Amino acid sequence: MTVNFNWVARMMGYLLLVLACSMLPALIVAAVCNESGALMSFLYTILPCFCLGIILIRSIRPSLTKIKSRDGFLIVSLCWLLFSIVGAVPFVLSGAIPRYVDAFFETCSGFSTTGSSILTDIESLPRSMLFWRSFTHWLGGMGIIVFVMALLPSIGTSGQLIASAETPGPTLEKVSARFSDTAKKLYLVYLLFTVMEVILLMLGDMSLYDALLHTFGTVGTGGLSSYNDSIAHFTNPYIHWVIFLFMTLCGINFNLYFVLVRRGIRRVLQDSELKLYLLLIGGAIALITVNLLASGTYENVSDGLRNASFQVSSIITTTGYVTADFDQWPTFSRMILLLLMLTGACSSSTGGGVKIVRILVSLKLVRRGISLKLHPNRVVTVTLNRHQVPQEVATNIANFVFFYIFVVFAGTVLIAFNNFDLMTTFSSVVACLGNIGPGFNLVGPSMNFSIFSDFSKVVLSLLMIAGRLELFTFFMLFSPHYWNSNKA
Repeated sequence: MTVNFNWVARMMGYLLLVLACSMLPALIVAAVCNESGALMSFLYTILPCFCLGIILIRSIRPSLTKIKSRDGFLIVSLCWLLFSIVGAVPFVLSGAIPRYVDAFFETCSGFSTTGSSILTDIESLPRSMLFWRSFTHWLGGMGIIVFVMALLPSIGTSGQLIASAETPGPTLEKVSARFSDTAKKLYLVYLLFTVMEVILLMLGDMSLYDALLHTFGTVGTGGLSSYNDSIAHFTNPYIHWVIFLFMTLCGINFNLYFVLVRRGIRRVLQDSELKLYLLLIGGAIALITVNLLASGTYENVSDGLRNASFQVSSIITTTGYVTADFDQWPTFSRMILLLLMLTGACSSSTGGGVKIVRILVSLKLVRRGISLKLHPNRVVTVTLNRHQVPQEVATNIANFVFFYIFVVFAGTVLIAFNNFDLMTTFSSVVACLGNIGPGFNLVGPSMNFSIFSDFSKVVLSLLMIAGRLELFTFFMLFSPHYWNSNKA
């Protein structure tokens, strides 16, 4: 079985068209704000993308061979690389980010909804560039391929097959018979959350521009802000609580919102992953609040609770917004946040990380292992939501967790060539692979990633994409078995 390059090239054509069209809102902002340099940089990027996309679609006929999972993995990986490579061009052409490696890092961070940045003065960028930078979050949050399938259901490919290769979580459930309908319904919820948050933020005296940018970062769980001090720029506690609410909502499995409509809140609250997700958030908020008050970091209970709640939600959902420099918090609080970085949000959400469902199944596998050591002849099954987890699924989850740990340590070794301290090196890899944003020490909330070498920035950029694509989709392209049909 070989790769169907005709289908891959044809899909790249459609993706180039979508990328060109997705820059139009930023182009309009540049025109409204009279930013001629930014306007021309978008035009110089949009026109070649549009023309090349048309050429690929018109010149390459669809293959009669049906698309396979092997093709889907390549299409998705190339899609995210293509969007990041081309999406960085306007930053360079406009001079907003002169060096292409830096622009590539920033764009990867945007599309992968990571939120890490190399910018030392964010507010100096043109407003249209900041808009494009944040809009990449919105595009990448639900998934670029899912977005394409919602817009172009008639391109003739297996939407479910391709989208499953980029979906954040072990599975992507279909809520409709046709996947294009599923994609549309997912984006309907996504758009509904976007509109609701924009309205609520504007009620807190936030401008439409700021409300849009910070909503893109919230519902996409991205975390890139238009201000140097992130959400701390806004002193109104109401804004903090609104963003906290939508970060938490977008960290939940989006399929549960359809269950909510069809079966009610009682059925939703029975979901094991959701219960653990809410338990972790509630427990972490309580522990950190007590620790912050006991250490004297905050004297006011409301301030301690608000900042603890915001940072817990921001980290576990891998959003990365900050209202306080949590790197200055007591060690106990920082340790909890580090553990949440390794946990991540729910499956099929816009969040990154290992995912709650994998943590839950892994814990049940550990419990089963202990039980079998005590009672070797006992039959112990692993269940999730009262259904037995198939052995193949349990094995895949165990493989993913092991591989995730391996990639974290392999990435840490590569980044260690910068010779920074261990916590900076380790947390930078965890933050990028888990699509979180800020780390600790030199990459903490008040710092950025500009200190790294070009080699490290490229490595971290690829880790962002790999983490967004659930590792295997990206890394399998480096396997000889993928390219050699005789080894398939």
